[in-house]
Amino acid sequence: MNGVLRAASAFDGHRHLGPTEITVESGRITSVRPGSGPVDVPFLSPGFTDAHVHPIQGGLERLRCDLSELGTREEYLAAIRAYAVARPGVAWILGGGWAMPAFPGGTPTAADLDGVVPDRPVFLPNRDHHGAWVNSRALEVAGIDEHTPDPPDGRIERDAAGRPTGTLHEGATALVSRHVPRTTGADYYAALMAGQAYLHSVGVTSWQDAIVGAYSGMDDPASTYETAAANGDLRSYVVGALWWERRLGVEQVADLVGRRERMTGGRFRATTVKIMQDGVAENYTAAMLTPYLDRCGHPTDNSGHSFLTAGAIRDAVRALDAAGFQVHVHAIGDRGVREALDAFEGTSPERRHHIAHLQVVHPDDVRRFAGLGVAANLQMLWACLDDQMADLTIPFLGEERSRWQYPFGDLARAGARLLAGSDWPVSTPDPLQAIQVGVTRREPGGGREAFLPEQALTLEQAFAAYTSGSAWANQRDDAGVLAPGAVADLVALDRDPFAEPDARVVSTWIDGSPVFEV
Repeated sequence: MNGVLRAASAFDGHRHLGPTEITVESGRITSVRPGSGPVDVPFLSPGFTDAHVHPIQGGLERLRCDLSELGTREEYLAAIRAYAVARPGVAWILGGGWAMPAFPGGTPTAADLDGVVPDRPVFLPNRDHHGAWVNSRALEVAGIDEHTPDPPDGRIERDAAGRPTGTLHEGATALVSRHVPRTTGADYYAALMAGQAYLHSVGVTSWQDAIVGAYSGMDDPASTYETAAANGDLRSYVVGALWWERRLGVEQVADLVGRRERMTGGRFRATTVKIMQDGVAENYTAAMLTPYLDRCGHPTDNSGHSFLTAGAIRDAVRALDAAGFQVHVHAIGDRGVREALDAFEGTSPERRHHIAHLQVVHPDDVRRFAGLGVAANLQMLWACLDDQMADLTIPFLGEERSRWQYPFGDLARAGARLLAGSDWPVSTPDPLQAIQVGVTRREPGGGREAFLPEQALTLEQAFAAYTSGSAWANQRDDAGVLAPGAVADLVALDRDPFAEPDARVVSTWIDGSPVFEV
């Protein structure tokens, strides 16, 4: 697009504006001024940047047995049965996206799957990809029985006699995923294209892929990105977070530097490294400072998993910082968050390091983000009182610790820089739904009360996190804003979300060219 675009209202990456007129030439914004004359779009914003997402994984699930839009055990089983019946020649039933609250204790059973797919192995990761649902045939193929020990970084769900029941947690998923047929390069490429198209449809113009490496049964997507960047099919600007192999140490930094040099080109840059410091609270693998509670409210002997020791993550972060990498840490529990913050002591703020998820943050650590120059990467959609929070999280955290969850408001008041991401396919990649929860602290369409409403963000703060904040994290200071000189990565909505709820995307633009239109 070259010319003038007039919006009835706009968001410039930092604040809400009235009628606005922008001029675009050669893919960049050349002027921004108060609007006048006929209106082209009701609302205009910089395109959203997703600072933590897995588009190839999400795309694969959309192309396979996709359970992400369903919500009950019965719906899941019906969909799995229908998928298997329609594909009698497929050796394994793959896909995923089921939600833990649909099952007692968050743990579905092999017996249920056996009733719909008795003859072929089934491997279905859940929405957070920290667990998987498998049938008896898959357990048999993997040789998993009552004598199989839990791996150091995971757990096999068992009955009272020690027999596997069909749910695998964390590293235990690899016991089955290593037997899954290899996904072809063509499949991965189709998944990237499907994932990119879906992200464009919800207004996402750029992103940070939070795992570029082999993980959870998926091959390293690096070559897929390299090919798409080289041939021009990668329309978005993408930063890849190279996977930190936790079984190795700082000796892997030299290899990561080499990968960064080889892979960076076109619209893809491999300039970040991802460290997963802990698991998730719902299966008791998030690293906590004090133990989880049992169903009766009594302390257990389990305080979760730190996948790297405090010393190991400190050494890793310092070596990566010295090598010029941005470090992106997954930390859910208060111990995981503290270990990550401790590791960032003395590192360079110029790297724009960030910690994602931040479900439980000890109050003593909230102010450390701004002090260390470490950004808070928020998954706003999770900060509500949904079934998972009510049934699988709060009872096992306890009253006091539950009040420390998703402290977005406190982080903002303490001066932390805020980013935003979806973690799709863990949850929807739609930024507008996430922003709604960040502001209301209520589940979209849900009837429960607001969850810790004092931690709500303003609408401007939430929009800024998803635009200028996340663009900053990707070292794209000329994106995420409506300003002269900025790239014309734009999203148009059908109404002004600052005045009316339920806005939706009507068009998405990258470098001034449309990539999605209703």
